[in-house]
Amino acid sequence: MPDLTSVYESFLIHAESANTTEAWFGRSKTIYSPNEQRKKKSYKEFMDTEDSEDSASHLSIPGEGHAESRPPDRHSPSPESSIFPIWLKSLPGFIRKLQSELSMAPGSLAEELWREANDPECNPEIIWDAHVRISEELCDEEEAFLRKRRPFTRAALARYLNLSEKDIHEDDVPTIAICSSGGGLRALVAGTGSYLATKEDGLFDCVTYTAGVSGSCWLQALYYSSIIGQSHARLVQHLKNRLGTHITFPPTALSLLCSAPTNRYLLSGVLEKKRGDPKADFGLVDIYGILLAARLMVPKGDLAVNEHDLKISNQRRYIDAGQNPLPIYTAVRHEVPLDSEIAKARDDKHQTLNEDAQKRVTEKAKQESWFEWFECTPYEFFSEDLGAGIPTYALGRPFVNGRTQWRENGLALPELRLPLLMGIWGSAFCATLSHYWKEIRPIIKTLAGFSESGLEAWIESQDEEMGKVHPIDPAEISNFVEGMGSRLRANVPETMTNSKTLELMDAGMSNNLPIYPLLRPGRNVDVLITFDVSADIKQENWIGVADGYVKQRGIKGWPIGAGWPREDKTIEQTTHELEAAQAASSADARAKLDKAKHASASNKQQTPEQTHISPIPGGRSTDLGYCTVWVGAAEESTSPLPSSSDSSSPSSSSSTPAGLTLVYFPLICNPSVPTLDPQAPAPPFLSTWNFVYTPDEVDRCVALARANFREGAEQTRRAIRAVYERKRGMRLTREKRLREEEEERWRGSGRGRGHVGDAFS
Repeated sequence: MPDLTSVYESFLIHAESANTTEAWFGRSKTIYSPNEQRKKKSYKEFMDTEDSEDSASHLSIPGEGHAESRPPDRHSPSPESSIFPIWLKSLPGFIRKLQSELSMAPGSLAEELWREANDPECNPEIIWDAHVRISEELCDEEEAFLRKRRPFTRAALARYLNLSEKDIHEDDVPTIAICSSGGGLRALVAGTGSYLATKEDGLFDCVTYTAGVSGSCWLQALYYSSIIGQSHARLVQHLKNRLGTHITFPPTALSLLCSAPTNRYLLSGVLEKKRGDPKADFGLVDIYGILLAARLMVPKGDLAVNEHDLKISNQRRYIDAGQNPLPIYTAVRHEVPLDSEIAKARDDKHQTLNEDAQKRVTEKAKQESWFEWFECTPYEFFSEDLGAGIPTYALGRPFVNGRTQWRENGLALPELRLPLLMGIWGSAFCATLSHYWKEIRPIIKTLAGFSESGLEAWIESQDEEMGKVHPIDPAEISNFVEGMGSRLRANVPETMTNSKTLELMDAGMSNNLPIYPLLRPGRNVDVLITFDVSADIKQENWIGVADGYVKQRGIKGWPIGAGWPREDKTIEQTTHELEAAQAASSADARAKLDKAKHASASNKQQTPEQTHISPIPGGRSTDLGYCTVWVGAAEESTSPLPSSSDSSSPSSSSSTPAGLTLVYFPLICNPSVPTLDPQAPAPPFLSTWNFVYTPDEVDRCVALARANFREGAEQTRRAIRAVYERKRGMRLTREKRLREEEEERWRGSGRGRGHVGDAFS
């Protein structure tokens, strides 16, 4: 465990540099405008009410009684009160209490938690065997889920498209997935608004998969918890209750870590990790995860914490019957093979590389993955890069040659707890220097004279080297493929299979949209709906980043070239490409819809619009609008078919085997929410590094996400209708062909020419 005395000293140093607790909220007091100061004051009054969960009147000092609530004498302020915040007096008591509970002394919390960690009644997975599954296919549990989910999505699709359920064949139901980008609390809050909008529209019930990065993983973890009860509306209220205090604000954080019953749930994962493997690293990411869980996974009132919410495998109870979509959580491992390969290939005498060796090293480095992706569902922790996975209940235990390594007492370690995973999912601060630069670049570029100084060009020229440096170490978990090098793919680096641990971090380091897991063979996603709340959606085309992935994997059906128009293209070039693609898709869409025999009356009255892409208010004329649809084909194509207002653009691929339909919703400004512009530098609370949202800020962010979805709701519905009609048409064609082949076989057997056979013919 970290030295708690040093933690306390860091709190003191921080307090000495500030007259108030403003610094703990991640904002300098001097940046507030008069309007913001009024808002801050009103919110402080709200937080100081008796009903507030963070009210100062509820604060107690362990071992020292209750904090004094009497207001200080305004005529004779003490020097201490003008320098140190009043809550600082409570820290010694909290620190002593926490040290005592984690000491493993008889009767301590740590002793009790470790006893439960070895009790199969508390943690049944510790007696379950597990082995590494090497396969490209989905696990049996996910296959079973897909079978059970299908009747739910069929009924939901009938409601969503206003069709009769009895007329919908199960094979015609599109597999729909929703994914949301990373972005810390911005992703959590805005993503909640987007998911709520899909639920209100009836779309969410049609979804088979959801996937998240960073804050969107937190969203999923909350949704599949007893706190929220699978209600996005309740999730919004929970965020308003819990995001008003910074995760590192000492009185609140330490109170939860020192008080029953929250302390046992928040600290159990840390204790199991350290006691189970004394050599295991306990770093900043682990502390960060505990603080996140203390803020997000604890309901208002603090007493209703449910231990079942802190293991991902327990989320099976919300999906096993197919009643909800399957959540996919993501993380990545950063492999930098070039340096190690160069070191091995150096000439022993001259310590240099000849030309041939340089080519071999470079080629080998290109073949190895830069980022290895890991996905986690309630069923399995899996890496497509490795082609291997383990049951989620076995996550965190050590493996040897693909089998569980049992401890001396014959038991395995409990499943890795959610607080530690939350830290990994959202560990954007473990980014490379290159990612740090991309995050702060929009702000730095506003500084006078920066662009002219030549410093920006120099930094950009160092991007490759900066992309190899992590100032903060990622989190470590047990490596389940240790010693399995000969059984995995040939391109799996030795550094992976020779290591006892896996260093995992925020998947946004690779792609801020969790697209890759949804393209995995066997999931067969027909419609992918993406909600992008990335910090700079115009600069970082995360959809376009997926082009290289699908080419490397040989995936067919992805709309190559999709994404935000590049700024290096002229307005005339982009406009011409978009108009040409839209015209082609509109014409083909009309032809397809005219042939639809079971179109509802409401859809029959709609005609494809011939408007241009809806620009962002105040943006470039070629900017994408609130909703954009791209269509892929099973044959690789470099000419995707984008459309933002075309009624049924997915039908454009009806002349080719079905490809994936990609629906893109960026978080952009909307006139219906005039007080919030995500692309403007004005709202500091939308920063990835901000950890405080007032109820008003939550409401504004949710309102913007909902408003943007409403702008594209009907377009999305028409796109899904077109995919349904396409799948239906393909099924009918297959069935007709099978009937014709059967009739041909019947005639060929002679039965069609008056042949009379016996009962065994």
